[in-house]
Parts: sequence; structure tokens; C-alpha cells
Amino acid sequence: MKYYSFLTETKIQDLVKDKEWQKLRSSLVGTWKTNVENNCKLLRNFLGNNIKNCSNEKLRIMLNYLTGSGFRIGKIKHPCIDKLLKEVREEINRRKNTQTFNFRI
Repeated sequence: MKYYSFLTETKIQDLVKDKEWQKLRSSLVGTWKTNVENNCKLLRNFLGNNIKNCSNEKLRIMLNYLTGSGFRIGKIKHPCIDKLLKEVREEINRRKNTQTFNFRI
């Protein structure tokens, strides 16, 4: 029996292989010290105009990225990052509370 995370049955390792995400992620490397606000805008653009309309896969990718070690240990921090992470978590919780998820496959 396989267990998957919420929102989608695809493993995160497969989700992050998305070419659009890989291009964005590689463009962010080494720019967080000087370009935090612009980087936050780029992450928001990846999610789309309205976070409520973005795909489950993009939400999972963003949660995975924003809870990675650089952010978790505080090496990368800024109010715009905290705000984006809060919005992503709230949207995930909203979706979890309004839909039935099958955790076992």
C-alpha cells in the first residue's frame, strides 16, 4: 500500500521535475540576499493571479520549496516570504477542509 501526500497522488520528487518550476528555481539560486521582493513576485507569478485558482501540484511545489532548509533555518527570511507561505498553507488547509482526499492508494 502506498501513501501519498494531500491534494495529489503524485510524489513531490516527480512534481518538482516540472520544466517551468526548474527554470524558475534555478533563476532564484544565489539571488535571495539581493532580490527577495522580486523573487517573491516570481514565486507568486508561478502560482498565478489568484492562489485559489492555482493547481494542487503548484501549491505542493511551493510549500515544499518554502519549507526547505534555507527558509526553515532562517538563512533566507523576509516578510514577503512569510506572507506567501502563510497564504499557501491557508489555501492548502481550505482545500483539505472542503474536499475529500484519498490518502491510500
